[in-house]
Amino acid sequence: MNLDQVEKIAEAVLYEGYMLYPYRASAVKNQQRWNFGVVAPQAYCEQQSGSEAATMQTECLFHGGPSARLTVKVRFLQTVDRVVGKLTQPLRGLPIGDQVEFEPVDKLNVGGRTYIPWQEAREREVRVLTPHTASTPSRYLHFFEFPAGKEVEAREDEPGLIEGVLVREWKDLSGSVEVDLSHCDDGLRRVTVSICNLTDGGVQESRADALRHSFLSTHTILHLEDGEFVSLLDPPERLKSVAEACTNAGTWPVLVGEPGERSTMLSSPIILYDYPQIAPESPGSLFDGTEIDEILSLRILTMTDAEKEEMRQADERARQILERTENMPPEEFMKLHGILRELKPLLREAS
Repeated sequence: MNLDQVEKIAEAVLYEGYMLYPYRASAVKNQQRWNFGVVAPQAYCEQQSGSEAATMQTECLFHGGPSARLTVKVRFLQTVDRVVGKLTQPLRGLPIGDQVEFEPVDKLNVGGRTYIPWQEAREREVRVLTPHTASTPSRYLHFFEFPAGKEVEAREDEPGLIEGVLVREWKDLSGSVEVDLSHCDDGLRRVTVSICNLTDGGVQESRADALRHSFLSTHTILHLEDGEFVSLLDPPERLKSVAEACTNAGTWPVLVGEPGERSTMLSSPIILYDYPQIAPESPGSLFDGTEIDEILSLRILTMTDAEKEEMRQADERARQILERTENMPPEEFMKLHGILRELKPLLREAS
């Protein structure tokens, strides 16, 4: 199993839609973010009459021997509000604490760079290792919590002279991951992974507020030792009815790794086929899994200087995309032009 390959696919899912072209905070599409894999607080979901979900469920099948072991890893993003502040009194040579006095501003020019308020994200991960063999019917309930926090980062206008701050804050999150293992028939097992948001964030009157207490881009990685998963997209004929009975809510599991490997499933809120791949020609993530790297890269290069500056201001990941694109050698651009990988025969004649 090529774990690096699996991690790259999972990373693409985690940041799908994180920030879209034109990669500027002023763009409408980047003011309405976090549309994939949202697991919101229960109280908010009840207010929305079913349009938002407080749970996510993955259910799939596997064959496991007596020593089969299952590891479940749940990953998601948490929003981090970044406030930009100008100190009421510049400081020199002093450490910055949480109680430093500043005035929130819409833009801060300091040290040759411009900073604006933005909503960043922090990666979160919950791992559940079944303590017994995965071949034994059992149920595991794992609770987790990520406490609220705050970080203050000083911004210097000249060496030693602190003129402004970046203040990052995030809310507390709590939830549970339940893993249920059951028998279907001789040698065939069913695993159900249920993720629940148990955060008590009070009354959230808007979706923007609720997202601060939500799990975002939530997905699940299931890995088996001494066992093999069954494809739900293309199960063996004798297992089709059992596969169709699996219930997946807000997510869908596919096989990942090299074609033919069956030890790992990625359950994604984004529709994927078995064995998804990152194009080897891709120089890095553009937060758009449709693999249109050439078009996006050329679009970035046609931006005005003012538009590029706004892209730099908004987000560190966006700044890295800009710098990578501007510094890309011509031969790397040529690789993005397109390649025909394989032709697949039609399964049946068109009627």
